[in-house]
Parts: sequence; structure tokens; C-alpha cells
Amino acid sequence: MISWNAFRLPLLAAVTCAFTVLPAAAQSKIAIINMQQALLATAEMKKAQAELEAKFKPRQEEMDKLRQDLEGIQKQLQTMGDKLTQQAQQDLTIQGQRKQRELQRIGEDLQSEVDFERNTILGKGGRQMADVVRKIAEEKGLDVVIDVSNTVYFKPALEITKDAADAYDKAYPVK
Repeated sequence: MISWNAFRLPLLAAVTCAFTVLPAAAQSKIAIINMQQALLATAEMKKAQAELEAKFKPRQEEMDKLRQDLEGIQKQLQTMGDKLTQQAQQDLTIQGQRKQRELQRIGEDLQSEVDFERNTILGKGGRQMADVVRKIAEEKGLDVVIDVSNTVYFKPALEITKDAADAYDKAYPVK
């Protein structure tokens, strides 16, 4: 049987270490940032979003047209189904299935391309934002900058999200 004394010394040592570390941690300067919000608030990201929307708008409109066509076919089958010949019903059904497949294919391709471009843009912007945050931390003498997504509570005075977005816009002006 292990005695309480066997645990006492290591426990006492651990508690002593914890209390000697606390004063050093209390002197650290900490800031909080919402990296995603800071990045999306930059002029560069707003411009990139507008450019993405403009670039992919024709394909989105094509998908909208296909949806309307598909709805028209479905409506025609529902309202006139018993008045149409079996061949006409079958032709409409096949036409609807083709449009459905085309819509799905275009949608998947579009989503894949949008995701790729968005990830490329956000990746580059994220690296640049990290550089900006490092510079802010050095200028303000911060020891740690923590993303808000990993934070349960913080005082609003610790947040540097807007500062980071503003500094990013200065460091990387939109052309």
C-alpha cells in the first residue's frame, strides 16, 4: 500500500511551481483577435468577393435558368399530366431528368471552382494578416495574440480585430 507521504512531496513541489509561474504569466500582455472577421473586413477581401461574384454570375444565372426550366417541366407534368399522351409525358420526364443532371453537374463544378478560388484568396490573405498581426503585436509589446474562436471570455479592451483590419488595408492597399 502506498502512503499519503509518497504523494505529498511531489504534490507540494507541483503547487510551489505553479505559484512561482503565476506572477510571470500575470505580467504578460495579451490581445484577442477575430482573424476571420478582421480579414473579411479588409478592402482587399471585399474587392475579391465582388470580383468572384461577378466572375461566376453568368454560371449562376445559367443555373437559375435551368431551375426555372425544370420547374416549368414539373409544373407541366403536374397540371397537364393526364391530358398528355404517354409519349409526351415520357419525353417531358426525360427532358426534366437531363436538365436535373445538367443542373447538378454545373452546380458541382461551380462550387468546386468557387471553393478553390476562395481558399486561394483566403490563404494568401490569411498569411498576410498573420504578418500584420505580428507587427501589431511587436509595436504594442504584446506577448500573445489569441483568436476569439478559442476564447470563452475576454474584456473588449483586449480586442485588436479592427486595428488589424485597418493595418492590413494600409499594408496591402487595393489596386
